[in-house]
Amino acid sequence: MQVILLERVAKLGQMGEVVNVKDGYARNFLLPQGKALRANDANIKSFEAKKAQLEATNLETRKEAEAVGSKLDGQTFVVIRSASDAGALYGSVTTRDAADAATAAGFTVNRGQIVLDRPIKDLGIHTVTAVLHPEVVVKIRLNVARSVEEADLQASGKSIQELAAEAEAAAEFEIAELFDEIGAANEYDPDSDR
Repeated sequence: MQVILLERVAKLGQMGEVVNVKDGYARNFLLPQGKALRANDANIKSFEAKKAQLEATNLETRKEAEAVGSKLDGQTFVVIRSASDAGALYGSVTTRDAADAATAAGFTVNRGQIVLDRPIKDLGIHTVTAVLHPEVVVKIRLNVARSVEEADLQASGKSIQELAAEAEAAAEFEIAELFDEIGAANEYDPDSDR
């Protein structure tokens, strides 16, 4: 199906281009979302009449998105989740969680603007993409932790696995010391002085 793009669509084309797409993609995504019109004579004439207005609206929304994007780019947001001792989350962090964290910090971001490359299913700091406008894409970081204190430790550069390994090593050292003291006490025989 041929459609006229009403805005820039990633990996497809710029505003005003007539492109061939699969029928399902056009019917289920581009047309209902208002990103395109069917490419027939009436719609082409209608687009040409509205082209200046669409370009002006696009420019205005892009400027707004760039202003927000300059503040949002590189920001880190803390997401608190319950997880196992190994660092695996019970569930996963979704686009809604990322958008809620950004909104709580004072940014206007909805879940449709967040793009996850892969599901976030473990503790740590993860980089995700926020598409504020088809032409404005920024990266944000999500610090996924079990508590605020743990998030602060992760932000300082330590991973949960490193912290768990340190705690385990300290516990093993204390146990070894305890057994050494017990062993030394058992070796002492008060009758051997005679």
